[in-house]
Amino acid sequence: MKGAMRIGAKVFALAAAFCLVGLSVAQAKTYTLTYSSFFPPSHVQSKLAKQWSKEVEERTDGQVKVQFYPGETLTKADQVYDGVVSGRSDMGMSCLLYTRGRFPLMDVINLPNGIPNGKFATAVFNEIYDKFQPKELSDTKVMYLHAHGPGFIHTKDKPVHTMEDLKGLKIRCPGSVSEMVKQLGATPASMPMPELYQALQRGVVDGAVYPEETNKGWKMGEVVDYTIACYEIAYSVGFFVVMNQDKWNQLPSDVQDTIQEINKEWAVKHGKAWDKIDFEGMQFGLRQGNTIIGIGKEEAQKWEKAIQPVFDTYIEKCKERGVSGKQALQFLRKRLKDYRSGDFESPYL
Repeated sequence: MKGAMRIGAKVFALAAAFCLVGLSVAQAKTYTLTYSSFFPPSHVQSKLAKQWSKEVEERTDGQVKVQFYPGETLTKADQVYDGVVSGRSDMGMSCLLYTRGRFPLMDVINLPNGIPNGKFATAVFNEIYDKFQPKELSDTKVMYLHAHGPGFIHTKDKPVHTMEDLKGLKIRCPGSVSEMVKQLGATPASMPMPELYQALQRGVVDGAVYPEETNKGWKMGEVVDYTIACYEIAYSVGFFVVMNQDKWNQLPSDVQDTIQEINKEWAVKHGKAWDKIDFEGMQFGLRQGNTIIGIGKEEAQKWEKAIQPVFDTYIEKCKERGVSGKQALQFLRKRLKDYRSGDFESPYL
């Protein structure tokens, strides 16, 4: 009788253990996120986003699964941010400039500051966000930010050596970069990157502004002839990776911590990737027979003087919106000075 009772107790204990295991498994809820991007599937930034998605799934032990949609298959380039806010997608990566006027303070990265490379641009862009915590991005959960290397003017058919050569040219440029193009004497034209190839091919525009990587990443080297490399006024463009705030809040705290760790790693990866593909884009363009035109020091000084109103406009617009644009610009210039003097250190490098 006692033996039967002992066996019964063991059976009960085992049954209870299985129940607890089952309860534990039931509690390990899984989350599926949709991730929208305008970059084509073959682009390095799309590949990095896909790797991020895989890393999140692996390091959360399958609790979070990410379905990545590149090439505007879920939302158009200029609709990605609003799509995340509204819940059309749970996550998104696109360009801040595609929603012009919505991100006044963060527009500082897009100014012609003389950006040296993607690693610096990405690092300082994240630092600016950390320091100023702008309300303009508060309707989403920011995963991380990144920004490309030096952006130049590229033209089809006509070489440009002086500002006079830019007069009469119609140049595609995103958002506030149009102010720089206007001050240099050209006519700005706005359109998302996915529309540019055909616009150049058909002669709708005479040129465009973008970093060297675009010659390969978007095949633009096939439809332009010249790169006008004026490093003194090189701009960058900032990109966001954000998540719907409600979706973020639904995730367990340990899962959030894991994703935040991955975010820091991937911001660095994106910065490095921009520089790698800039070199590849330069090579691609040269293989197509393109010519890189350097702007001499004296002429470059004229370009620098001409674009000064761009910074005044930025500061004034930020003031009107009640954001500290002047301080953000001063911070960026200080970090640029640190970089040029060899004293630039950042957690995003």
